[in-house]
Amino acid sequence: MDVVCSQCQGKFKIPDEKLPADQVVFIPCPRCKFKLTLDTRTRKPLVESGFQSETRPVSSPNFQKNSAFQMDDDDASDDEGVFLESLDSEAKTALICEPEPPVIPRIQSSLRHLGYHVAACTAIADALKKLRFQSYDMIVLNELFGCTDPNDNPVLTYLNGLNMSTRRGIFVVLMSKRSHIRTMDKMAAFNKSVNVIVHMKDLNEMVKILRRAMEDHAAFYSVFMETLERVGRG
Repeated sequence: MDVVCSQCQGKFKIPDEKLPADQVVFIPCPRCKFKLTLDTRTRKPLVESGFQSETRPVSSPNFQKNSAFQMDDDDASDDEGVFLESLDSEAKTALICEPEPPVIPRIQSSLRHLGYHVAACTAIADALKKLRFQSYDMIVLNELFGCTDPNDNPVLTYLNGLNMSTRRGIFVVLMSKRSHIRTMDKMAAFNKSVNVIVHMKDLNEMVKILRRAMEDHAAFYSVFMETLERVGRG
């Protein structure tokens, strides 16, 4: 099936065998993360908001099976489909980028306690591929992931290159072992363009730390959006 995202005009192919019959499927656009909705219960040529394809999009039930995209541009392999997890529309997703495998279960436990569906990777190539083709609500990133200098972190470089509206939708947690870095140091987080910094020694308190940081984040953006509305930019 050929699909065109109406948000970014990206063109994609979805192998028919990856689409279940008589189901409603929610899939994020691999390029701009806009949520596409496919309804395989009908097969009528149609163009509506969300995407263009031979199937009719609707906003309804949840879908939790695997599907695949194959991009038609230079950003994707010509012979390799990109598999995405299609979770229900209310699911919160998180990606852990951590080079030390023993640390990952400790972070996973905290994120799952907070209600996140968690993916993890230990290699930078895997992380960047996931980020390009899957949207995440939270990213937990070791500052030395994929680099030896925390100022050259490739994941942060990628995130800082996203458009502002997309970047604002991702809550970024930066993990550090450096002795002069303090958990929830707001100035250090601002300088790194992340939402919160957590020192590795505080992993046992991560649930409490993240709850507090997300509450502060929500309060800040509530005021931010109200201000935009008052000046006519909301």
